[in-house]
Amino acid sequence: MNQDIKAYHDALPEEYRAIADALYNEICSALPEAEHKIWHAHPVWFLDGNPVTGYSKLKDCMRLLFWSGQSFEEEGLASEGKFKAAEARYTDVSQVNKKDLERWLKKSKDIQWDYKNIVKRKGRLERLK
Repeated sequence: MNQDIKAYHDALPEEYRAIADALYNEICSALPEAEHKIWHAHPVWFLDGNPVTGYSKLKDCMRLLFWSGQSFEEEGLASEGKFKAAEARYTDVSQVNKKDLERWLKKSKDIQWDYKNIVKRKGRLERLK
């Protein structure tokens, strides 16, 4: 774990740190080729410079976000924002379903919208995969 992500985890309350640690381990296992770093103040994983997943502490939960998640057509993921993102929210590490997470992470590799160039395209998304 790089030092910036470790510092992010260390700053979390204990119950949320357990969720973050579980998500981190599963994401790194499923996406070993992905670059991961702190981006916009929370851990995010990138494939070829395109953000695919990340998590952040909200007021009352830990949110797992998939930038292209609406296209996964999966129960357990709720639409987030005006683009193609979808999220799952957790308040306890026992809520993290590893089988669901593995499936979603596989889809995050196979189904991607081009967020890397969204500014250049003036807010218009194009499907990469």
